[in-house]
Amino acid sequence: MSRDAEIRPATVLPATRTPITLHTRDGLRLVGELATPVGADPAGTLIWLHPLPTHGGMMDSHLLKKAAFRLPALAQLAVLRFNTRGTSSWQGTSDGAFDQGESEQHDLAAAVTWARDAGLPNRWLAGWSFGTELALRWGLDVADDIEGAILLSPPLRRAGDADLDRWAASGKTLVALIPELDDYLRPDEARRRFARDPAAEVVAVPGAKHLWVGEGYVRTALNEIVRRVNPAALVPPDMTLPTRWEEPADA
Repeated sequence: MSRDAEIRPATVLPATRTPITLHTRDGLRLVGELATPVGADPAGTLIWLHPLPTHGGMMDSHLLKKAAFRLPALAQLAVLRFNTRGTSSWQGTSDGAFDQGESEQHDLAAAVTWARDAGLPNRWLAGWSFGTELALRWGLDVADDIEGAILLSPPLRRAGDADLDRWAASGKTLVALIPELDDYLRPDEARRRFARDPAAEVVAVPGAKHLWVGEGYVRTALNEIVRRVNPAALVPPDMTLPTRWEEPADA
């Protein structure tokens, strides 16, 4: 990239990107990647859970990929993403077969354990669609030391009221980003459902749809994530991530 360039949808900013293999307690090997800031310790960590693999969800789904492309450089965050069991992307195929969100609890546990063992700090779950169901159903069981979970387009189908009640009792932070035009759960209904957890925050995103297509919606999602995980990275006056990348002068 040039020293000062606009961040476009396909922009890949500098990061240390390392292929990783996660090992589940039931003997599977999962394909993953860790992206970290270059030459600096991360201020926080996002453990991403992708959308439904039977509908094309994977670790390279566009929101996850753009988080990994941008947030290590713009927000000093580590981004860990992986393919759940039986899921394929251009980076490879994980062992096993899709299990409707049941055995995937072991996949989440493997990712959390890997991040913990690697010493990654300030760990958050970040789920999109099906990934939010995994976070809500299993996150408290396998990740009792996480800071919280950020949910993008939660359907609240596999996960339900009992899961929300457990999160309320845990005291962990829960943030739900709800597209105005979502196919499954829209803001008014989301506010009603998440009211079971008085501390949960519901953020309505005007004009957005379930798939978060469009650069403006991607930037909104990433801004809201960083606002919770490392707000010091946001810049005034709007307190958002930069839209231009300025390469350090000594790079």
